[in-house]
Amino acid sequence: MNSPEGGFPHLHISVASQSLALISAGGEPLFQAPVSTALNGPGEQNGSGCTPRGRHYIRAMVGEGRRQGTVFVARRPTGEIYTPELAARHPERDWILSRILWLCGCESGINRGPGVDSFRRFIYIHGTPDTEPMGEPRSHGCIRMRNTDVIRLYDLVTPGTLVTIEES
Repeated sequence: MNSPEGGFPHLHISVASQSLALISAGGEPLFQAPVSTALNGPGEQNGSGCTPRGRHYIRAMVGEGRRQGTVFVARRPTGEIYTPELAARHPERDWILSRILWLCGCESGINRGPGVDSFRRFIYIHGTPDTEPMGEPRSHGCIRMRNTDVIRLYDLVTPGTLVTIEES
């Protein structure tokens, strides 16, 4: 697994500022974007709808080569491309679009293991409709991004990239 100590780029997500930054091994920002974390705030419990804190890594990446706005359900493309008309027909959906970076916790008892496992909670960094606001908590636990931003980020990271989610 990559780590900042090992000289690899890493992601930092701030719940307070609703922002994501890809930081170089030397500490320089390589990419920054606004995000939307959980409406329920930070927290690790299964079923909480909260964004888990702590050290994670990207365990899996989904969506390479897919069109912007590709709709995913259970990490599989549905064959749909998001449109406002599609959204109007399915107002109950929590839209996961364009790319998925599936996170796995690194800290046993905090974000990994029974009752708190980020991977088993299906915590992703993923695209969302452009109508959804960034910079304010609105998700169901995941980290939402603009589609153009998540596609760009996807091309800059690899499985194993460290992700730190902090309240500050």
